[in-house]
Amino acid sequence: MTEPLLRRLAARGERLTVAALPWVAAVYRLMPQVSEVIELPFAHGGLQWQARRTLARRIKGRFDAAYVCPNSLKSALLPFLAGIQQRIGYLGEARFGLLTQRLKNPPRNQRPPMVAFYSALSGERNLDGDRPLLQATKVEIEQTLQQLGLPWAGYYVFAPGAEFGPAKRWPADHFAELARNLDHPVLLLGSAKEHALCEEIATPVNASQAGKCINLAGKTTLVQAFHAIAGSLCTVSNDSGLMHVAAALGVNQVAIFGSSSPLHTPPLNTRADVLWLKTEPGYQPALDCAPCFERNCRFGHTRCLNDISAHQVLQGIERLKRL
Repeated sequence: MTEPLLRRLAARGERLTVAALPWVAAVYRLMPQVSEVIELPFAHGGLQWQARRTLARRIKGRFDAAYVCPNSLKSALLPFLAGIQQRIGYLGEARFGLLTQRLKNPPRNQRPPMVAFYSALSGERNLDGDRPLLQATKVEIEQTLQQLGLPWAGYYVFAPGAEFGPAKRWPADHFAELARNLDHPVLLLGSAKEHALCEEIATPVNASQAGKCINLAGKTTLVQAFHAIAGSLCTVSNDSGLMHVAAALGVNQVAIFGSSSPLHTPPLNTRADVLWLKTEPGYQPALDCAPCFERNCRFGHTRCLNDISAHQVLQGIERLKRL
């Protein structure tokens, strides 16, 4: 989501260092406009004041400006403690004194798509055409498949997880039904925490079609996952980080939305087929509750996802084949 912002900054001559948590640092190392990546040593939760002060002393005097992308107080502390003169970010979480250039943070229901939201930190206009771009070469894809022991000429990728919660996850049995009806094998990608979820998909499929699904959740590096997506015939996912990776790589993809909104975080990809029952003509009863942006369905039915059939996703895959 921040890649177009970085591309804009690099195009006007800024030399970029990105400070990122380890789990996302690999993404920035794939971006040619990024000169350096600093992995942040912070754990989740708490200010970790001493760790921030230590890192701030290390980087003091190195930077002219800091673009603070997250909206948290914690993320604005480091550039403040490091004495970086220009500190640009959105207002929120009592950050007024920590930032020198403050953009008004629009209400969630009026916020633009996240790519434009981040790109606005550049101070430039005409943000509508921005979309993230990542690249993977044929050699890189082939090397990764060889490392993973996958000699396939054609395969699909499923990314059935969604870190935010169950209200963003298409049911495992729907993914399994889709896998049974595809004409090539399926790679299941995700974090180690999603291995059990992926196994719920792979086990019943492999019981009748041995080897059809390979569960790689937690078994790949982030870069290997990117390469696997880049080589896929089509990637099927929920609204998740890997959905945006597929979009940035420009592969065929079907993106399934439930509690969140493709108006806010769409896959910016001309080869994306988006399924969201909120805007499906004729779907009844209407989903007045969507998008709720909740972790769990407050009504307990999660119709927004349960009622999207494997057949609908398969139709989306077939539409993309004809492009």
